[in-house]
Amino acid sequence: MRVLVVEDNAELVALLAKGLARSGFSADSVGNAGDAEHSLAAMRYAAIVLDLGLPDQDGLSLLRGIRGRGDSTPVLVLTARDGVSDRVNGLRAGADDYLVKPFAMEELVARLQALLRRPGNLLGRQLTFGNVALETEGRQVFIDGTVRVFPARETAILEILLRRGGHVVPKRLFEDQLFGLSGDVGSNAVEVYVHRLRKMLADCGATVKIHTVRGVGYLLAEEKAAV
Repeated sequence: MRVLVVEDNAELVALLAKGLARSGFSADSVGNAGDAEHSLAAMRYAAIVLDLGLPDQDGLSLLRGIRGRGDSTPVLVLTARDGVSDRVNGLRAGADDYLVKPFAMEELVARLQALLRRPGNLLGRQLTFGNVALETEGRQVFIDGTVRVFPARETAILEILLRRGGHVVPKRLFEDQLFGLSGDVGSNAVEVYVHRLRKMLADCGATVKIHTVRGVGYLLAEEKAAV
């Protein structure tokens, strides 16, 4: 899942990106409110990590604008403002959680995961379709109850398909979730990863198969055993 980090400290952004990646998240980062607005208009994020001390606009104003237009994306405020009134103002402005700097990366990840487990959000502890299961927090793939080691990109594609099992997933969604705003995606990159994942599932005895819906995207369907 892709997270938007709104933070103007480049060193902290790098640490956040590494920590989030270790826990199965991908991150786009911007350093000001204006760029955050552009990013939110261009892409749907699983969550937002928001600093309040932005160079062009106070983070609370950005947060109020997000909520004012009906965007319910979970927002974790990450800030040095540690007073009780600061926390109250952040939560009243629409934050779902509030974490004060300095912080432990493990706590930030745990808080994000807790937000995404709330009803209506994206994170379930386990996704299952056919005999394939994915533990979303540990990033472990199980086939018939046996742990299988899949690379990170193939695991990310599997997660997207499992969340929409039985439904066609547009190719653009894979590009957005895997590569974000970086634009670092070749014309056939998604096809390459899907091909690898398809072979891995078959080799491991999965009862599901990835079908290509030409010109649209991909569909994960359970293959019925022949009688």
